[in-house]
Amino acid sequence: MYLSDFSYKNTDQNDLWKYIQKAEDEGGFTNVAKVMNTWTKQIGFPVITINTTSGEIYQKHFLFNDSSESNFMSNTKDSSYFLLETSDTMTKDEFISKSGEWILANINCTGYYRVNYNPENWERLLTQLETNPQRIPLMNRGQLVDDAFNLARAKLIEVTLALNSTRFLHDERGYIPWASTVKNLEYFVLMFDRSEVYGPMQACAMNASFSLRLAYLREQVSGLYDFFRNDTDHSQVPKDHSAQHNQIIAIDVACSNALPECLEMATKMFADWMSSNDTNSIHPNLRSVIYCQAVAAGGREEWEFAWERYQSSVDTSEKEQLREALSCTKQIWLLNRYLEYTLNPEKIRLMDVGSTILSVADNVAGQALAWNFVRAHWDYVSRTGPARLIEGVTRRFSTKFELQEQAMEQTRVNIQWVGENADAVLEWFENEAAR
Repeated sequence: MYLSDFSYKNTDQNDLWKYIQKAEDEGGFTNVAKVMNTWTKQIGFPVITINTTSGEIYQKHFLFNDSSESNFMSNTKDSSYFLLETSDTMTKDEFISKSGEWILANINCTGYYRVNYNPENWERLLTQLETNPQRIPLMNRGQLVDDAFNLARAKLIEVTLALNSTRFLHDERGYIPWASTVKNLEYFVLMFDRSEVYGPMQACAMNASFSLRLAYLREQVSGLYDFFRNDTDHSQVPKDHSAQHNQIIAIDVACSNALPECLEMATKMFADWMSSNDTNSIHPNLRSVIYCQAVAAGGREEWEFAWERYQSSVDTSEKEQLREALSCTKQIWLLNRYLEYTLNPEKIRLMDVGSTILSVADNVAGQALAWNFVRAHWDYVSRTGPARLIEGVTRRFSTKFELQEQAMEQTRVNIQWVGENADAVLEWFENEAAR
């Protein structure tokens, strides 16, 4: 009805809300415009802060950088009202902790907002995660990790509290908590994999892509890897969809952290393919992660085999997996060769040049190579999307020298964050290694 009535005419969102309201009025009482305007007229989302000692609760616009708040508040009408009906502090008795109990808000993450607590409640929640995590719903176990890391980046809680939220993972088998952890620790790796902090974090070799080379994570992921090991060793995958994704996380984190049984599995599967006269027995779901880990653990022979298969493959998905795997090598000269190949459209299509360079930049061994290569060949490589290319190759920038090389706001943020947190993160990982 809406489409036919406004066919070949101008319209705005209020017209759409009115027609949706007509349909809603037949079976409900929702004010459609009021609900939808919170999405279309407000940017961002709130953080709800709960003090379980006093029962006080208040909301504010969640920002990594509070200096942006004044512009947001002045330029956006009614921006102060997100979830609560007021921007003032409220007191609710139901949020007062009785007898030292923990309180958890946003059960199963049905609301689109972050939650912060007073330090005492955070400690109770993290203790619960370490002692009996099943008492906290799966979605919230992932949410607590994600909220903690993002609140730490916004300077609302200590960075060590965020790191503490990962201690329960040794016994965690759920996909959501692991996915949340891997995503959030990526920023730590990007900021610290070239600094002294990386020593206690590092396993025994260099990081080979975005994957995490942390001795701490190697210990944490061992249980998850063993959980999937029977399937993995036989190149099989679980039936459950989320478990399939978690199996890939287990392999990626375990191999990237030099878990011996994982490296042995990945290199053996790849070697079997190399010697099998083109019979690839690696399960399609596992190929991307196995290819990358095998190339990272191998040398020239494995890289050139992957390159030959990339050139000869006619399967689009297979070519994409191999193209990304080629950037996982730790050999500087191979990464340089790969970057040079991007200048030849007969080797790397122009449409794939940008993503290939970004894949090399994601490898700590290739980040500087990629940045220098982009500057040296800017006229050619920038034809595939300059903004995305610059943003990708400078993700690790966190020093004043790099800021002079490429003045970007994110680099300024990274410099400030590393300066404020490096000592605390270094001490935390040293303490974890000594436990």
